[in-house]
Amino acid sequence: MLTQTIRRQFLDYFKKNHHAIISSSSVVPHDDPTLLFNNAGMNQFKDVFLGKSHRDYNRATTSQKCIRVGGKHNDLENVGHTSRHLTFFEMLGNFSFGDYFKAQAIQFAWEVSTQVFGFEADRIWPTVFRDDDEAFELWTQYVPAERITRFGEKENFWAMGDTGPCGPCSELLYDRGSQFGSATKPIEDASGERFLEFWNLVFMQYNRQPSGIQEPLPKPSIDTGAGLERVVNLRMGVNSVFETDILRSIIAQVEQISGIAYHPQEANAAAFRVIADHLRCLSFAIADGVQPSNVDRGYVLRKVLRRAVRYGRLLKMEKPFLAEVLPQLVSTMGSDYPELVKGQERIAEILTLEEEAFIRTLKRGGNILSQIIEKSQQSDHIISGDDAFKLKDTYGLPIEEILLIAKDSELTIDEPRYLQLEEEAKQRSRNVHKVIHQMAGENVYADFVKQYGETKFSGYIHDSAEGSIIGLVVDGEFVQEMQEGQEGLVFLTDTPFYAEMGGQVGDTGRLEGPQQTFIVQDCVAPYKGLVAHKGKLEKGTLVVGETVTASIDRNRRQKIANNHTATHLLHWALHRVLGEHVKQAGSVVDPLRLRFDFSHHKALSLEEIRQIEDLVNEKIRENLPVKVYDIRYDEAQKRDDIKQFFGEKYGSSVRVIDIDFSKELCGGTHTSAVGTIGLFRIAKESSIAAGVRRIEAVTGAEAALLQRQDEDSLLKLAQILKAPIHQIQERLEKLLEENKQFTNELKEAKKGQLNILAENLASQAEKKGELSFLVAEAPLSIEELRLCIDLVAEKLPSSVIVLGTALPDKCQIMVKVSDDWVKQGLSAHDIIKTVMPLVEGSGGGKQQAAQGGGKNPLKLPEALQRAKDFLTEKVSNH
Repeated sequence: MLTQTIRRQFLDYFKKNHHAIISSSSVVPHDDPTLLFNNAGMNQFKDVFLGKSHRDYNRATTSQKCIRVGGKHNDLENVGHTSRHLTFFEMLGNFSFGDYFKAQAIQFAWEVSTQVFGFEADRIWPTVFRDDDEAFELWTQYVPAERITRFGEKENFWAMGDTGPCGPCSELLYDRGSQFGSATKPIEDASGERFLEFWNLVFMQYNRQPSGIQEPLPKPSIDTGAGLERVVNLRMGVNSVFETDILRSIIAQVEQISGIAYHPQEANAAAFRVIADHLRCLSFAIADGVQPSNVDRGYVLRKVLRRAVRYGRLLKMEKPFLAEVLPQLVSTMGSDYPELVKGQERIAEILTLEEEAFIRTLKRGGNILSQIIEKSQQSDHIISGDDAFKLKDTYGLPIEEILLIAKDSELTIDEPRYLQLEEEAKQRSRNVHKVIHQMAGENVYADFVKQYGETKFSGYIHDSAEGSIIGLVVDGEFVQEMQEGQEGLVFLTDTPFYAEMGGQVGDTGRLEGPQQTFIVQDCVAPYKGLVAHKGKLEKGTLVVGETVTASIDRNRRQKIANNHTATHLLHWALHRVLGEHVKQAGSVVDPLRLRFDFSHHKALSLEEIRQIEDLVNEKIRENLPVKVYDIRYDEAQKRDDIKQFFGEKYGSSVRVIDIDFSKELCGGTHTSAVGTIGLFRIAKESSIAAGVRRIEAVTGAEAALLQRQDEDSLLKLAQILKAPIHQIQERLEKLLEENKQFTNELKEAKKGQLNILAENLASQAEKKGELSFLVAEAPLSIEELRLCIDLVAEKLPSSVIVLGTALPDKCQIMVKVSDDWVKQGLSAHDIIKTVMPLVEGSGGGKQQAAQGGGKNPLKLPEALQRAKDFLTEKVSNH
């Protein structure tokens, strides 16, 4: 496919020009809380651009999976109705971190556009920022000056936020010809249809201060992004990204499933386009561990899926269909994105479950729509904006469908209110996407590393080392001396201390000199390659330049190492028991336990938990050695047997933890042989988010302690039940059966008492005209009140019944109206709404039955009298 060819040729071109090819990060930004989804190629390099980290390469190239749904970048409602809007797309990019700048970036872009993309040179129109004379002059080496357009800040200036890295940019536009508009130059083409943007080169050269002043960055950088679908669109000479090879092949599959032909100009064409795009968005997000839910990115995904289903119904597809389209996507993109192949079964299962749930919701929405129509017909013949928005937002009924149904029912919709609610919802979505304000260069440790170099870490091999003090921090400030009793940070040239990273806690221990003792309470990495020993100076004075001996707590480190290796065994076992779709979503490793978060769509059964424990313990008993070695990252990328984690930032060389059957890239500390772990027990399995499970486990002595605690619990239970351990289950089952029998007998006795009470209450019913009604207080619990009103209703089949009960700090009122009186205009819901304010409460329900709770039980008699008056007035006016 052309898409595949261009993607690979792009990456190969930059590899030949000394760029490191970096794999696409997950669509889920695991280390960036400011984003719901990765939406640009630069996201995974954000920390580098902000000066918070560095890599062992200064040029990079990627083809990044991106999702843009809502926020300032895209309006979901546009997708399918325009020629270029997408929720999922691939962003080709090349990046320079303080290496080359404008001249070479422009040269690369020109060569790629003409030689790799194969575009006609005389149809490429560059744009530059209005004040960027340098970029303008550079472009004149490739195109005539009259083809270079200057634009203002809105079009040609990029910023990461209100403060921080920013700079002018240069966009490349391609003239598609007069059939796409009469504009003869970009400045006349407001729609951007004729002069289509396909690449943006950002020249990151300033750091914007809160005052608005833009200071030059010490190392200007390059960040570019070319939309792959747009490039293929232009290369193929088609009218829309949906006519390109991959998306068109998915549309062809939709044609086959629906039995309806796709014609781009027909009214139903948008449905094909929506399904093709949304399937890619959903599949890649699920493959990367997201699951549709009611919160955060899961909510966005559910919204996308429901939109696809709604459009599928326009193609007469009433049953789940997305899983049937999925194989076409996997066949076209699976070779470049193996996570689709590995996760295909799980993606299909989740898509189908979500579709089935939404179809049920649509049916409920239809019922609620009927109720709303009935209510509106009885009042002002207007469907409120709140009701219309609820039908769209909660039940997925498009406003167009609601408008048609309203028209058929001779109703109108309060559209201004509806539009207000829709705009408020969009604003909430935009707020979720707001980028946090960050400053470049604010990390003082970057300069510290430049001056003193990185800390030499020897902790993989040694548990003590001599190192010179190169920095001391007290109360947040660098000092030359630290006095006895002070707390702070100590930086050394050499250390065996592991800094907290990748979920593993930092080491503790001591720094000692001839007259000094510093207790290390924690160890952190404030900047890549820099280790900070955090703690308190108990004895003596520390001075920059002195040498100390750094010694870790060996026993604690061994427990951490055991737990970290056990985490790798657990990950391997989860794949064996649950499937290859399991992806790590976070972990914590400390001396007492390990915690592992992973993607999975349902709770683990007891049998699965036991299988996982058995597999891990079996491997522990085999006592295989834990091998550790470094390989090149590009080699690791080609190895299917080595686990790599999306969101991790790897250098050109990576560390492999190899236990024969389990191989993972990992920088943590590990035990030398798995047998030292001793024993593995799962303490807890739970859900922490939609589609994300958590296992907490213990090893060694802690696992034995957990086992002993379980045994103690059994022994105590046996003592209470006065039965041997092997008879506990039998004894409990017998007690439960006896309890069930006693409960049933008690219920029957209560039912008999309630029946007598119901008889007495029914005999107190009053009549007003044709209406028989009962309004009374009954000294019952809320559950008993519910049973009692049903019994009274059986005895008064044509009536209105209002019963209330006063409890110590609250009261409850229940109302029942027989069907014949509902038809005559009486409503239980109306009665509840009338009386509940008197007891400082609220309630609701349907026309036949309603209930409410109040905070003031002393006012219950007044509320019941109001119910009587209400009924009397109604009958008198009837």
